[in-house]
Amino acid sequence: MSDLLYSEEEEALRAAVRDLLTDHCDTTSVLARAESDAPHDPALWKTLADGMGLAGLLVPEDRGGQGATHREAAVVLEELGRAVAPVPYLTSAVVATEALLACADGGDLLEGLASGRVIGALAVGLHTAPGAAYATVRADGGTLHGELTGIADAAVADVLLVPADDGGLYAVTADAVTVIPQTSLDLTRPLARVALDAAPGRRVGDAEPAVRRALRAGAGLLASEQLGLADWALTETVRYLKDRKQFNRPVGGFQALKHRLAQLWLEIVNLRAAARAAADALATGEDTDVSVTVAQAYAAPVAVRAAEEALQLHGGIGMTWEHPVHLRLKRAKADSIAYGTAGAHREALAELVDLRAP
Repeated sequence: MSDLLYSEEEEALRAAVRDLLTDHCDTTSVLARAESDAPHDPALWKTLADGMGLAGLLVPEDRGGQGATHREAAVVLEELGRAVAPVPYLTSAVVATEALLACADGGDLLEGLASGRVIGALAVGLHTAPGAAYATVRADGGTLHGELTGIADAAVADVLLVPADDGGLYAVTADAVTVIPQTSLDLTRPLARVALDAAPGRRVGDAEPAVRRALRAGAGLLASEQLGLADWALTETVRYLKDRKQFNRPVGGFQALKHRLAQLWLEIVNLRAAARAAADALATGEDTDVSVTVAQAYAAPVAVRAAEEALQLHGGIGMTWEHPVHLRLKRAKADSIAYGTAGAHREALAELVDLRAP
């Protein structure tokens, strides 16, 4: 079994990403973007993707990428989750990239995604679990017809990877489709409907294996984003309770609150183990399906509870729009149904280990 502890290189990567986000992804700017029609931060994305080369972590060097593994990508997502960074890293650098890696054609697109100059989005609903059925559009002589809903980051994508009813996965440029925004709880990761009316598409591979691989990687690495979010919630809550005083003593000294924080700490430690195991399994190819389903079966409830506890224990200030905790709660709630709910993953895990309910 691999060592799940962070390596020196992974810790150095974490420090670099955290420093960048501290300087360029403060709460005020994220809130301002969340209230606007353009929540994504193109300058931050350019720095992450082009300046640091993080968009190509999962792409082999001979195909224009960095030749790293899912473990490094997981570290990046932990930090992006902590900051609730409004960038399409999960959807483009992980999900769309993994889909193209499973395709025979589309090498030029893969190089574009690896460089960060092209943003990609897999046109499958964000709620879709690995192995679950997904909607397709009609293919007719090289053109695509239909509508797909719940597509994450479609509004900023340069190219959409669209599954069709003929079994193919097609690359469609953004200017060939109509993107209609949908209401999303998480304002930093917007959803949209994508309408295709005789949109020209280029077949890059078979949809079924590409979508399955992409959604599995998305679900596995989403656990690292949820870990980063939960860890931020605990750290900030502990810091606040040490500073806030009642009856002339720090609130964090009250035994009841200590117990709540200790329980949350234990759950986050377990989440870290599950998320690291999923990232390592994706990197090595060993027990991948089981590790991913275990991580997602556990991650969503912990992340949501951590954000809820942070909001409650911050008291009145935690309820305000100005405080960053609500961004984490909304991201945690939205992530809890992304790439399959915890319940769906528990059912899948029961099938995988042959422990079905009677």
